Formats: sequence, C-alpha cells, structure tokens
Amino acid sequence: MSVVENQARSRFELEENGELAFATYRRSGNVFTIPHVEAAVALRGKGTAGRLMEGIAAIARERGYKIRPTCPYAVAWFRRHPEQQDLVE
Repeated sequence: MSVVENQARSRFELEENGELAFATYRRSGNVFTIPHVEAAVALRGKGTAGRLMEGIAAIARERGYKIRPTCPYAVAWFRRHPEQQDLVE
C-alpha cells in the first residue's frame, strides 16, 4: 500500500484494510503545508498515520519539495524523525 496524492481534494491518502488515513495540504511553489492529518477510527493506534507521513516525506523528497507541518500530529512526527528534518521548511 502506498500514499497517493489526491489533487482534486488537496490531500495525500493511504488506504489500509478498507479504511482511509489522509493529510490535507496547501501547495505554494515547492512547499506543502500540512494543516490536518486524520485516520479512520479503525486505523488509530496502528501506525497508519506514521506510514502516511513517511509516504508524504518520500513524495516531497522525490519532487524536491519542502514540508511546512502545522498540524500538531505532523509537527510531532517530524520531531520524532530527525532524519527527515531536511524536508521541513
């Protein structure tokens, strides 16, 4: 399972076990601002949101983009993953 960008809804999505986790974004130039991360109740506590963030980081890295996390979860995720700090704007 991989993270996909749903441009029509301005969000990244990860489906696991028929349930959805997503992160909304606003893009300005080469910066994704992440204001909200949410996982379906059935996915909470199972690492799905973390896998979603890993996928978002991989997409940003592949495209040469930066990420501005404003959602408390996204901010905390980047704090826990110092190896991804070079992506943070």
